[in-house]
Amino acid sequence: MTNLLVFREQLKKFYGKYELYITPVLKFLLALVTLIMINDTIGYMSELKNITVVLGLALICAFLPMNLTVLVAAAVTLGHLYKFSMECAVVALAVFLLLFILYFRFSPRDTVAVLLTPLCFILKIPYVIPISMGLVGTPVSAVSVASGTIVYYMIKYMTDSASVLSTFEEEKMLEKFRYVIDGMLENRDMFVTIAAFVATLSIVYLIRRLKVDYAWTIAMITGALLDILILLFGDLMYNTKISIMGVIIGSAVSVLLAKILEFFVFNVDYSRTEYVQFEDDEYYYYVKAVPKNTVAAPQKRVKTIRVPEKAVGQQKRDKQ
Repeated sequence: MTNLLVFREQLKKFYGKYELYITPVLKFLLALVTLIMINDTIGYMSELKNITVVLGLALICAFLPMNLTVLVAAAVTLGHLYKFSMECAVVALAVFLLLFILYFRFSPRDTVAVLLTPLCFILKIPYVIPISMGLVGTPVSAVSVASGTIVYYMIKYMTDSASVLSTFEEEKMLEKFRYVIDGMLENRDMFVTIAAFVATLSIVYLIRRLKVDYAWTIAMITGALLDILILLFGDLMYNTKISIMGVIIGSAVSVLLAKILEFFVFNVDYSRTEYVQFEDDEYYYYVKAVPKNTVAAPQKRVKTIRVPEKAVGQQKRDKQ
């Protein structure tokens, strides 16, 4: 445990020293992974799949605010969908505009949640997002998590329906619109997942703020169990055909990842908890103080050994 604490302190020190260079690199990598995932999922426009374009867009995002990365990802998605079907692109544009209004109004600081939610769906571990945002975010972070979930299911539905949409005649534009919109509104998997994620995020947030020992761990486990129960109940009610084993394994992995997040964000030693009482002219104060788990990073010391000039002269004479 001590070695891990030393590693954390060294990592924090390293980031604090080189933050000016590390932050753009991390933003570049996030944008790069996001664009690659979009191209692999709906890569209809070959121009946007060009590696030069991808690297150029990711490099631009590295030096711009994170919210612009969301706009770039949305623009690339619309470009691919327009190449495939104008109707899909129009519907996606309307959805993006609605989500942007909600996102920028309530949770503009949760950019990472919007970008990582679809990526985690692709990686089969989406359950880590509501748990993590419940730990480090606020209840309004549910807007960002729900937005990322809607984007994932919208793109998934459109790509899965590609063979059906291709059978429509070009003159039947309204039928295409109706088919796409009806399919999204009747997507019970999406609505069940959104309900599960919002409930999970909310319960995790409420529990981790309680004044009890190991509140964060209790919040993670409770949130994961609640998420599983809602998803299973939704499957029984609406036949969403979810993989029960996949949900359980994904939730377990999500809890482990959330524990890693806790280690870097909220690592305390409950065994050394102290209760302090004091007063002023108007109030009595009862304070519970929980110390952080910290350890001083070892400092490298360079010791210079100086040889006396007399000893050096004696060594030269001995060699002669």
